[in-house]
Amino acid sequence: MTVAAGGSSAGGAIATAPFRGPTAAERLREWAPAAGVFFGALAAWEVLVRVFQIKQFILPSPVAIAASWWTNLPELSSAAGYTLGEVLGGLAIGVSAGLIAGALTARWVAVRESVMPFAIAANSIPILAFAPIFNIWFGLDTQLSKMMVAAALCFFPIMINTVRGLLSAPAPAVELLRSYAASDRDIFLKLRIPSAVPYVFTALRVSATLATIGAVIGEYFGAPKASLGQYIVTYTSYLNFERSWGAIVFACAMGIGLYMIMVLLERLVAPWATERVSLPA
Repeated sequence: MTVAAGGSSAGGAIATAPFRGPTAAERLREWAPAAGVFFGALAAWEVLVRVFQIKQFILPSPVAIAASWWTNLPELSSAAGYTLGEVLGGLAIGVSAGLIAGALTARWVAVRESVMPFAIAANSIPILAFAPIFNIWFGLDTQLSKMMVAAALCFFPIMINTVRGLLSAPAPAVELLRSYAASDRDIFLKLRIPSAVPYVFTALRVSATLATIGAVIGEYFGAPKASLGQYIVTYTSYLNFERSWGAIVFACAMGIGLYMIMVLLERLVAPWATERVSLPA
């Protein structure tokens, strides 16, 4: 902090140094270890396949996967687009339902005490085991059944984190607002929601990858051929693992991309939760 000299003011004007985000060099140092591990693992994979002469139908090399991916890019892009629609639909359903359920649960103590134990317990249930049942309920060849699998995986993390975030508002701050005759609505909008935003975005980052997993696994049990899940199943049955791995790469890129989008949205919506403070010496 710096104090501005000003004789006309009794105590002087106090100005705070503006917050600054990380520089390009700091970002590079942050991501360099992960990038090194990633490319190192790919290099080790390629070397092991070549040195031990592992058959391509057992474990194809990264170079073979990349060549197959490029050759079949139009077909893979079409399948990825179909699956992405399921992922986004599942995210929309699961996040909306989780936010509403979390807000209602946090509002009433009786509901919270009766519902939260079951929500936490249900979060440990292997939801993917219900994928065949959802296919029967919502249609084997429809996108809705896979959306519901993705939504079920997203629902509980969003709900639980919403409740925790809404209840994380500091009690002194709540009492201060009440002392100024603030209504419950004002406290909810001006204090509880800002307190809950970091918690919700934490759940959104997790849900982005869970929705991708749910949609792809749901397609294993029945979906049109123009989907990543069926693409993987079909070419695995033909022992054409290069094409199967190409689809897996697309699915991974989809999940990572959605995760990064959530990180960027958090920095835009809730900079106070992610901003790094740098104070001058």
